[in-house]
Amino acid sequence: MAKLIVYMTSHGCAEKAANLIGDMLPGEVRVVNLENTDPPPLDSFDTVIIGGSIRIGSIQKRIRKFCDKQIETLLKKQIGLYICCMYEDEKARVQLLNNYPEVLVNHAKATGVFGGELDFNAMNAFEKMIIRDVIGITVNISLFDEKAVREFVERMLDPVASLRSQ
Repeated sequence: MAKLIVYMTSHGCAEKAANLIGDMLPGEVRVVNLENTDPPPLDSFDTVIIGGSIRIGSIQKRIRKFCDKQIETLLKKQIGLYICCMYEDEKARVQLLNNYPEVLVNHAKATGVFGGELDFNAMNAFEKMIIRDVIGITVNISLFDEKAVREFVERMLDPVASLRSQ
């Protein structure tokens, strides 16, 4: 059966991750940005990967709604969950745990935190001001972790991968 990757992105990092995961997975993979496309019926997919970016501590509302609406179906699938955020280590893990339903995190074959990016060219003036004043960053920065993406895919493909691995 096919694999589905649903994601949302603020400025492109979660999309980069979704496309990279899609390129690494064998077989039929459909990548859907919930920003501009409704998710397809999940009955055609045995694997569903869900990802988004964290902005001011929260993942996109459509990702949350998708998880909440589809939770019973998702619990019958092999799932992976990921986020892109600027935190690392335990702070990043807390962001993941705070933004997905606990039951999905517990059910996930793989979870991943792939770092983040700040692209000032893609931000509006308000976003630039907040980043500058709150975080103190005034230049583009990328903490995107391609190795973490590869490890996530390896866990998704591992027939004996443990639950809640990261």
